[in-house]
Amino acid sequence: MSIKEATRARLQDAGIPFELYAHAAVSSMEDCLSLPFVTEDLLFCKNILLCNRQKTAYYFYVTLPDKAFRTADVSKKLGVSRLSFAPHEDLPRLLSLESGSLSPLALWWDTEQRISLVLDRDIRSFARLAFHPCDHTATVVFSGSDFFDRLLPSLAHPPIEIA
Repeated sequence: MSIKEATRARLQDAGIPFELYAHAAVSSMEDCLSLPFVTEDLLFCKNILLCNRQKTAYYFYVTLPDKAFRTADVSKKLGVSRLSFAPHEDLPRLLSLESGSLSPLALWWDTEQRISLVLDRDIRSFARLAFHPCDHTATVVFSGSDFFDRLLPSLAHPPIEIA
């Protein structure tokens, strides 16, 4: 079973409502935002995997696609030493993912709790949220309430919210 199929099955087993859209592979936020099902009430989240210099602490950051991002700002808000982008080669080892498929849904496979989930508070203001189902050839869409009230608790990674 592919990770995309396993993700879909896990959502169904958990009874979490979602919409699933198959599409050609997308490799940038611009590609994601141009998909035909994207509407004004839908936030296609930007997902960033960060780590410390020693690669002993990892942070999965979910934010707005057009929000300015500086690792120094996120580091300061989290009260940790300077973070940087995690190397692409860490994705398969940590989350069984390929580059371009980063999704908070992959935290289901971080059973050792090596990664902390960090959410930008601004994502709470959207009615619907979109992510890849651990594969960049599809998108899953959740209502904001289903994401926060049902999906997040199922990930077993209590989120840290920052402004």
